[in-house]
Amino acid sequence: MAKRILTPIDGREQSEGIVPVVAALARGAGSTVRLLRVFPVPERVMGAHGQTIAYVDQEMTRLTAAGLDELAHVEAQLDGIDVERVVRFGNPTDEIQLEAEAFGADLIALATTARGRLRAILTPGVAERVVGRSAVPTLVLHV
Repeated sequence: MAKRILTPIDGREQSEGIVPVVAALARGAGSTVRLLRVFPVPERVMGAHGQTIAYVDQEMTRLTAAGLDELAHVEAQLDGIDVERVVRFGNPTDEIQLEAEAFGADLIALATTARGRLRAILTPGVAERVVGRSAVPTLVLHV
């Protein structure tokens, strides 16, 4: 039984396809779900004439707020389940693994778009890389 389920959401509608599955698992086991949104590390935003419009820390604050808002929408689908929301910055595969370790996850549950086997081998997506590298059991829903 998975008591701590990490669910990465990448902002695409397809990634939310895993939410009903996670909800069923979490309700059955009384689990805590941690929703994770990973953004690339932002750069300073420059204007047309070289002036700084937003510094990196300002962009991180803006993206954190946007990510938490996105995850609040997903959290609403997990009514009655203990949910935590986290935003991280960096490489998605690395950040998912780091968050799984920090959270003490028993399961990583994520959705990915269906891809051909050859394409998945030649250019693995985040889901394939997480499955290949993670010591935590990983549930992947192909949507």
